[in-house]
Amino acid sequence: MGRMSGTGNTARQPADDDTPPAAAELPAFAERVLGVAELIPPGRVMTYGDVAEWLAGEAPPGTAGTGGPRQVGRVMALYGGAVPWWRVVRADGALLPGSELRALAHYRDEGTPLRGTAQAATKTARSAGAKGRGAPAGHIPRLDMRRARWDGQSAGDGRRDGAEDAPPGDGHGPEAQP
Repeated sequence: MGRMSGTGNTARQPADDDTPPAAAELPAFAERVLGVAELIPPGRVMTYGDVAEWLAGEAPPGTAGTGGPRQVGRVMALYGGAVPWWRVVRADGALLPGSELRALAHYRDEGTPLRGTAQAATKTARSAGAKGRGAPAGHIPRLDMRRARWDGQSAGDGRRDGAEDAPPGDGHGPEAQP
């Protein structure tokens, strides 16, 4: 696929002393992780564990090179800038630390279900007043994982091969929920 991380880093040319250039190709596992991230429809998310499980289900029997949720997270941290990184998330629905506002803008643009927007802000304000601490007034919501999670098989964008038997719908309604 030839993706680059999108972080602005470029491969260096070899020096006269035959120093090898930075790798131009991504590891196979990273390519597979980024490929799954690109399949997730707008407004939906998969957890790091969901992506790892998806990849394990696609791996030929007896092959190595698959990883768990931590390895998926590492790939997204290193190379995820070239794909919709905000669609691969923590299982608890918390937004990526340090990128909350950028992710939130994407979620709002795509209509990704969020929870705790008004209710949590009110509760936090009460808590801050009573205890002298709490989140700032611009409370960051969490993803509503029950509604936002994509099963990887629902009809719509990014259907898995052989998903012709998937239930009807656009993958956003109650029919997409287990």
